[in-house]
Amino acid sequence: MNAADGARAGDTGPVLTWLYAPGDRPDVVAKALRSGADVVIVDLEDAVAPERKGYALDATAELLTERPPVPAQVRVNALTGPLARNEVERLAGLPGLAGLRLPKTRSPQEVATVAAWAGGGPGGAVPPLWPLLESALGLERAFVIAEGHPAVAGIALGEADLRAELGVTDETGLAWARSRAVVAARAAGLAPPAQSVYPDVRDLPGLAASCAVGRALGLVGRAAIHPRQLPVIEAAFAPTEAEVAAADEILAAAATAAGAQALPDGRFVDPAIVAGARRTVALAERFR
Repeated sequence: MNAADGARAGDTGPVLTWLYAPGDRPDVVAKALRSGADVVIVDLEDAVAPERKGYALDATAELLTERPPVPAQVRVNALTGPLARNEVERLAGLPGLAGLRLPKTRSPQEVATVAAWAGGGPGGAVPPLWPLLESALGLERAFVIAEGHPAVAGIALGEADLRAELGVTDETGLAWARSRAVVAARAAGLAPPAQSVYPDVRDLPGLAASCAVGRALGLVGRAAIHPRQLPVIEAAFAPTEAEVAAADEILAAAATAAGAQALPDGRFVDPAIVAGARRTVALAERFR
């Protein structure tokens, strides 16, 4: 797998579901780790009241002293606030930490600062970093943020804050922002971004329709805020039988010929098409 097929850091194969859980609720975090999500994001930011921030950090640090059953990332507090540095310094070296989510990232300098907090000096090891683009400025700088440090493993949108800043009233208004994130990630050699959370946990048909829109734009997988959303997300982003069959045919043709060629049905096969077929097959493997 090359950089264009997966994250530069922390890549563990195709990932479709990320489940948020509040850091001050160890019982909820424990359930999230057993929910079937590919990655659990322990949230120290929006999901935790100000008076509970200290307890959330203590509980999260205790959890991450050992490796949990699935990868656990942590969303720290605002990078420009008083809490983030202590959170990063305390969590960065723990064996159970799979990555840090950086809210409201606005510049590559912020990414580099977090890397330094995490031990990014000469010879230091930095955990995978996931800048979240939640402002117009962050979105405009998406590519330079994605390239802000070698430890950047991916980027993602924070659509609630972005909607508020841009005055967007429905999903159609997010199409350009989503495409911008997809292009920036791929240009930086990162895996395609996942969609941001769908806030109505009861509206599963709406979630499925929204995922279909995101998939058409090149997003892969989605963050969730409730376990009931996970099966819908998996189903929405899983390759169809027809897509897998087409990918298998492309790979078979590529294995027997050099250079570009046309299949009997007229489809053209070149290295870019082959790379896409490989991604489809790799994603399909998780369902076999």
